[in-house]
Amino acid sequence: MNKKTVKDVDLQGKRVIMRVDFNVPMKDGAVADDKRIKASLPTIQYVLDQGASLVLMSHLGRPKGAGYEAEFSLKPASEALAKLLASLCKWRPIALAPKWKRWRRP
Repeated sequence: MNKKTVKDVDLQGKRVIMRVDFNVPMKDGAVADDKRIKASLPTIQYVLDQGASLVLMSHLGRPKGAGYEAEFSLKPASEALAKLLASLCKWRPIALAPKWKRWRRP
């Protein structure tokens, strides 16, 4: 079975949802090692260069599931990505709440 990549699809004007591995080490509320973020840059930049809008999804650590836990926030990863792209990255703290079965902002 041949798998398609982002280069096999016309992305102009499309919204792309991309799962990225931003489960990066943090220290004092900042990204300690941005290797995983840098590894995603070529694909992220390609999608943006093709005229698509991009929604990135990831996770950080293993939260206990007891509501919002600040130490697992991906906001520092979003800030690191913005610096690497030299572009604005809008960060949204969205979580799926199983009991509500819809998207909500914490």
